[in-house]
Amino acid sequence: MIGNKKLLETLNNLLADELSAISQYMVHSEMCENWGYEKLHTAIEKQAKEEMLHAEWLIKRILFLEGSPVVSKLSPMKIGKNVLEIVSNGQGAEMLAIAAYNEAIHLAHDVSDQSTADLLTQILKMEEGHVDWAEVQQTHIEQMGMENYLANQV
Repeated sequence: MIGNKKLLETLNNLLADELSAISQYMVHSEMCENWGYEKLHTAIEKQAKEEMLHAEWLIKRILFLEGSPVVSKLSPMKIGKNVLEIVSNGQGAEMLAIAAYNEAIHLAHDVSDQSTADLLTQILKMEEGHVDWAEVQQTHIEQMGMENYLANQV
């Protein structure tokens, strides 16, 4: 099934964002493990795996629409230097992803591609979950203080 050219371009842009998110989350996850924050390591690694799933779904959809997945393009990444930056940078990237997915969903509706819109909505909900996680972490840091928060991550 031949897909809309603009929608295929948008799907490849989303794929670049997902591939970048995987890399950013994996670096952050390994940093947390290196610092001994096992709970953060596990949580952030889980997010990386969810981003891998999103990338897989986007690749499958692009192929179904007879497009060519571009896996060599990455979006800019922000690698944090400490836990607060890691959480903040992840949240910022997810907020951008949410905006991009909302725009892509509108485009999919505009070109009458409900299946793509449904897929993008499913991914959007997962991205919103990542923002929620980051907001909870920031609330914990504010309420407990950084030292107590980090003590709970060991």
